[in-house]
Amino acid sequence: MTVLEAQSPNKYVRDDVLVEPDWLEQHLHDPGVRIVEVDVSGANFGAGHIPGAVLWNIYAHFKDAEYRPVDAATVEQIFARSGISADSTVVFYGYAPAMGLWLMKLYGHADVRLLNCSRDAWQCEGRAWSAEAATPAATVHPVGAVDRRIRAGIADVQKAIDDPRAALLDVRTQLEFDGERFWPSGGQEHGGRAGHIPGAIRLPIDEIRDERGAFVSSAELRKLFAAVDLAGEGEVISYCTVGGRACTVWFVLTYLLGRDRVRVYDGSWAEWGRTPGAAVVQNVAATHIPEN
Repeated sequence: MTVLEAQSPNKYVRDDVLVEPDWLEQHLHDPGVRIVEVDVSGANFGAGHIPGAVLWNIYAHFKDAEYRPVDAATVEQIFARSGISADSTVVFYGYAPAMGLWLMKLYGHADVRLLNCSRDAWQCEGRAWSAEAATPAATVHPVGAVDRRIRAGIADVQKAIDDPRAALLDVRTQLEFDGERFWPSGGQEHGGRAGHIPGAIRLPIDEIRDERGAFVSSAELRKLFAAVDLAGEGEVISYCTVGGRACTVWFVLTYLLGRDRVRVYDGSWAEWGRTPGAAVVQNVAATHIPEN
């Protein structure tokens, strides 16, 4: 199957990773295109979704009982039962679509895209909608070796704390960053500690999309990410609570703004805040990213 062209009106370093709603609506029945909604529960998906889509539940599918990322064998099974083949074009949308794209890139899938609008915008515009669950034919999709250039583990984060050239980006809310809550919903975690990683800066991401859920222009993104040296050689590691927001920042920096050496700490605060001995800072103002 030939590479499918995106129709993004914005000028990014890479705009072929985005597809516009009109394009996806025209390809809903293309056998080479698979659609995946990414969320933290099945409630929204069960009420309605883009026809042909399957659900990837972050907690149920990609985190174990301790909120740690599942292994490659489990990921391979999820790809296969989603009807995804090695040559599929996979389009993600939903609560955390960039996490789906990042996960597929982590395991070497070639053609992965994001829908450049929100779930709500798609539905409100009267586009195709269904409450019927898709049942794609199972495929065989062996995953490749993990691309460690885009994933950071807890040991990598610990090293970055002491590296003056590295930058840790915390993309959670101010209340999470300050240590007033562990989970975004406001809840605390038994045995967990709220706060942030030493040396991390908080990078708000509420304005990276417009009212339709499409990414704002490259110029606007550069303003929002002004604290990041886009031409720098030092490593950037993003984190949030379970990885969804961190993957969004990775996507923007890597594909839309062209920043090299960006990794996602997918264990994020759910792992760090529950790890004995991991340094936690509370109620401390964010620092600036060190210059190279």
